[in-house]
Amino acid sequence: MSPSKPSIVFAHGLWADGSCYSKLIPVLQQEGHEVVSAQNTLDSLEGDVDAVRRALARVSAPAILVGHSWGGFVITAAGTDDRVAGLVYIAALAPDAGETPQDLIGRFDTPPLFAHLDDEDGRLWIARDGISHFCGDLPEADQQLVWATQGSANAAVLGSTTDDPAWRSKPSWFVLATQDHAVNPDLQRFSAERMGATVVETDSSHVPMLSQPEAVLDVIRSAAKAV
Repeated sequence: MSPSKPSIVFAHGLWADGSCYSKLIPVLQQEGHEVVSAQNTLDSLEGDVDAVRRALARVSAPAILVGHSWGGFVITAAGTDDRVAGLVYIAALAPDAGETPQDLIGRFDTPPLFAHLDDEDGRLWIARDGISHFCGDLPEADQQLVWATQGSANAAVLGSTTDDPAWRSKPSWFVLATQDHAVNPDLQRFSAERMGATVVETDSSHVPMLSQPEAVLDVIRSAAKAV
């Protein structure tokens, strides 16, 4: 890989794993970036931040952190690491100091997906009838694959906080999904404006990295050039 290009480290959301970036990783590797997609535990913010930091140790610095959904909060907490040069948020949560994801979600209309979650022993799953609210712009077969391979999140993570949000000190970019039924687009816009991010809107569901990968790649490329 080219030492002149920053590395890319991905952090996934609550109902996914690192393979949700499968349409981005090969392209970025071919373009000369070192790339690692962290496998988050979805058990705690601290555990997921540790997973991202272990991934950072596997690639050269400087690195761009890319976080989708809950992964946006993970990179917000992990991004203060000196190896991190920039942050890319994809339809993401990005709380401020002392603010929980639940605090942010509660400021805006509840997204439709939240009426289609199953809580089993404190773990959150997307119900079968809710997958269209998560990735409805994918072909039906792909939606069913996303449902079948989903992770299950500890519901308690939505009450997590961080003391030092990285977006206050690192340049940031935000892919705003205007047809998102999982993270309210108004919340995304509020978060992006608050952090002073460079914003690119996509007419997509909650998973633009799967439904509109080229648009997301262009944002990552812009971030990599800028740092």
